[in-house]
Amino acid sequence: MATAHQILSLLKSHVEGDDEQLYAVALQIAAAEARRGRHNKAEELRSLVETGRNQNASKSAPRLIRSSVRSAAHNAHKGLESLARITEPKTRLSDMVLSPEVKARLDQLLLEQRQRARLREYSQHPDTRVLLIGLPGCGKTMSANAIAGELSLPLVTIRLDTLITRFLGETATHLRRIFDEIASQRAVYLFDEFDALGNSRGDHNDIGEMRRVLNSFLQFLEEPNSTDSPVIATTNRPEILDTALLRRFDAVIRYKLPNTEDAYLLLQHHLGMFSPKKFNSVTSLKPVETLSPAEIALAARDAIKDAILNDRDVVDIDTLRDALEARVSMQNEISTR
Repeated sequence: MATAHQILSLLKSHVEGDDEQLYAVALQIAAAEARRGRHNKAEELRSLVETGRNQNASKSAPRLIRSSVRSAAHNAHKGLESLARITEPKTRLSDMVLSPEVKARLDQLLLEQRQRARLREYSQHPDTRVLLIGLPGCGKTMSANAIAGELSLPLVTIRLDTLITRFLGETATHLRRIFDEIASQRAVYLFDEFDALGNSRGDHNDIGEMRRVLNSFLQFLEEPNSTDSPVIATTNRPEILDTALLRRFDAVIRYKLPNTEDAYLLLQHHLGMFSPKKFNSVTSLKPVETLSPAEIALAARDAIKDAILNDRDVVDIDTLRDALEARVSMQNEISTR
């Protein structure tokens, strides 16, 4: 049942005409009902909120268009600033060069999110818990930005440096706040470099508090997501993640280093108007076999700056090759330390 505080908040929101706050409180009540096993009531509340939002949108479209998306996003997640960074990404999947396998998985995730109401008509739910695995710079974080951009949702990036504290019980309390937010405010929630939190409970270097935190996360992750918000975790080190955690995700997507063809497309994408006409994968891409998309983008940037400073309209192929080889050398130097 709703608490006295929630009833007061509902009445205050109604009196002040703050529909969005009213809906937020209603979704908090729906989440609490779902945790108590009253799924029918929770679903009824969530459906009424969605209907109300749709009706308001059709009545006040001009006002909404004039309103700042940034302001709306921050107001919706007010109180979470100390634990998260809230942005409104403009990135789209078309801005990325992805393997066919990864692209297909992300397209399916987006389709389910866009058709979530239809799925619920048949007592099905869209995938909301997603783990992205891959080496640094392979596009995991950018994919989270693209998902938020495609769905026109804010991206709430959880700041693990403030989430995890040395005080007993405080980290679990912070997690509770975040998952209450997930239940009440629709957005894309990103736990970047998740291995800091999802470390195996059998790790000999682990401490009891972190084991309790992980157990709390597993419990929260299984709670019904009344807003259907995508919860995305990324990791460079899947081998250290707890196996119980891996089983909690609806989808696990693995990112690999680009092959020669994808690297060629990446370079063309990042070079843009500076791409040379005789540019081809055979003469130019031999050094990229071990480079991530982020490193390829940096090499392209270096070549473009060289072209600009030397008054050239396109990059010099030899300069581009040197930039790629410099990134490989830098990578080798780091790996041998």
